[in-house]
Amino acid sequence: MIKKLSRRFDDLADEVLRIAETKVTKRSDFGNYDQVNEEMFDEWKVKAKSLIVKTCGNDGEHIKAFVKAEVPITMDDSYSIFKRVKPVFMAAKDDFQGGFLSSVKNLVQAELFDSELEQATELLSNGYKGPAAVVAGVVLETTLRDLCSDNSIPHAKLDKMNSDLAKASVYNKLQQKRITALADIRNSAAHGDWTSFNDDEVKEMIRDVERFLSNHLV
Repeated sequence: MIKKLSRRFDDLADEVLRIAETKVTKRSDFGNYDQVNEEMFDEWKVKAKSLIVKTCGNDGEHIKAFVKAEVPITMDDSYSIFKRVKPVFMAAKDDFQGGFLSSVKNLVQAELFDSELEQATELLSNGYKGPAAVVAGVVLETTLRDLCSDNSIPHAKLDKMNSDLAKASVYNKLQQKRITALADIRNSAAHGDWTSFNDDEVKEMIRDVERFLSNHLV
């Protein structure tokens, strides 16, 4: 994912160069003004904002600066706006590719967890439902710890962290109950009580943990 997003930054940076090449100077009753291809520019702005939100956050400084920079001011031309948004985009690109954003840590963690959940799925498909449930349970508990750190909640046992996160409205009571059920499967697996759950329950557990990650980690 990180490599894919980094390539996307590079692609959009290349588009910046192509947009700059479309600059033309025109005349009006008020004097000369510069213009870039507005169709290309508008399309690029949509893609750039989407990428910045994905990598830098929906309420981060980068997207705020970009949105502010693209607002027209008196006597603006499209090239003036282009000159304002370009450095904001390049700053987001440099910060992301340089690893200076907290969101990068979350993406790295998410990729690691995806790999571990793939391992759990592979274990299950080969008849090892117990180890599969243990691996999925470790991913779940680690995610809860990360959420606690992000929300200034002390680390504790899984049930306590689950309760504290729900009380802090990080997620709702329904999600809390589901995590409790997943923790029960994990605990049974860790203690060798593999007869208390079946393959379908572990398959659903892996899917639920994956969904929980997508909703709360990235």
